[in-house]
Amino acid sequence: MEKYKKYLNNNYKFGKVTFAAILCAIFVISNFYGFVYEVIFYYFNGGMKDIYWRGGCFGPWIIIYGIGALLIYFTAYKRRKKPLEVFLISGLGCGALEFLTGAGFYYLMDGTRHWDYNTEILNFGNIGGFVCLRSVLVFAVSGMLLIYVIVPLLYYLAKKMNRKVFLAVCFTLFAIYAADQLYSSLITAVFPNLPDAYDIYGNLGFKFMEF
Repeated sequence: MEKYKKYLNNNYKFGKVTFAAILCAIFVISNFYGFVYEVIFYYFNGGMKDIYWRGGCFGPWIIIYGIGALLIYFTAYKRRKKPLEVFLISGLGCGALEFLTGAGFYYLMDGTRHWDYNTEILNFGNIGGFVCLRSVLVFAVSGMLLIYVIVPLLYYLAKKMNRKVFLAVCFTLFAIYAADQLYSSLITAVFPNLPDAYDIYGNLGFKFMEF
């Protein structure tokens, strides 16, 4: 309990490389968290008949959750003594990010959608299919989890683990994610005959959302 109070009341100092490793860990963990959440949600959304592979990569991650987590960290971390503010900043900030991202894809890429709340359950407060109150509440609760569980845990590990081991783990996880994202988003677009996640997981019986 004393260590947790220390986390709330003191500003930790890390070297630039260690801090970068922490940010990489936040990013990858949050991408994975978002993948798990969406797989579970869309299983129920689809009537518990099929499992949907989300994100378009080979690995279990969805990039917008990592981006949202970094947004939360940089805007809400200093407000960690005030949970209500963390809750509101997380929900409103990521809700705005989701709306702008979804609307941006739709209006700039000829109606492209990567999600559509018009077709989903629990879509109360839906705005154009780009954001809804349920997603905002999920972001708000997830922001609390990030600031009060994941970040202090990573800070603790950064202080207690062997530095080289901590850096190796964080940067290796990020490198695996980055390589997957590069291949899935860019290389398969340039060379469409190469197999992608949709080919592999489709053959394994997973479903994909079509908008």
